[in-house]
Amino acid sequence: MNIDILAVGAHPDDIEFGCGATLAKYARKGCGIYLMVMTRGEMGGDPKERQNEQKDAQRLIWAKNTFWGGFKDTVLPSQNELIQSVEEVIKTVSPRMIFVNYFEDTHQDHRELSMAVNSAARHVSNLLYYEGPTTQNFTPTVFVDIEQFLDTKLQALMAHRTQVMKTNIEGLSILEIARSLANYRGIQSRLKYAEAFSPQRLIINL
Repeated sequence: MNIDILAVGAHPDDIEFGCGATLAKYARKGCGIYLMVMTRGEMGGDPKERQNEQKDAQRLIWAKNTFWGGFKDTVLPSQNELIQSVEEVIKTVSPRMIFVNYFEDTHQDHRELSMAVNSAARHVSNLLYYEGPTTQNFTPTVFVDIEQFLDTKLQALMAHRTQVMKTNIEGLSILEIARSLANYRGIQSRLKYAEAFSPQRLIINL
């Protein structure tokens, strides 16, 4: 397999939680992995530190580059601005597959970005939505076996050092949530560990 893949997230660590193991798996199969993060997550910590954490995570999942949207955390702008920003990166990368936050979510940035990418990626063959800790009503129909890449995913999440315990659940780390979710999605798909996706479009003969 030799295709380019773009994963888009509203904040640093969104991508790693939602599809980090899948991206690492595709990278190991020869795909070019590119990330686009719309904000530096300044509402959750020092933006420079969070940007550096994202760079560390990028290296751990073998992604080639991270594009930054340059928007403010929690106040992503109108759809037109977001669409244009994503379209520019799509023109640069020419991905065959795009991953992005699911559109039903309690975080406004995730909702706005998901809708924008749906428009920006209208000519891209494959568009899949991933889940996060604040996703709602997610009913996946596509599953990826990540048993061999779960540790890679957890290491990438650990790279976001300032966010590991910011789950709003006392004593529960993002690593525990990610492992439990991977096990749950694995059980659903008759696997040990899986990442799950809801496709807008999926061509199965990649």
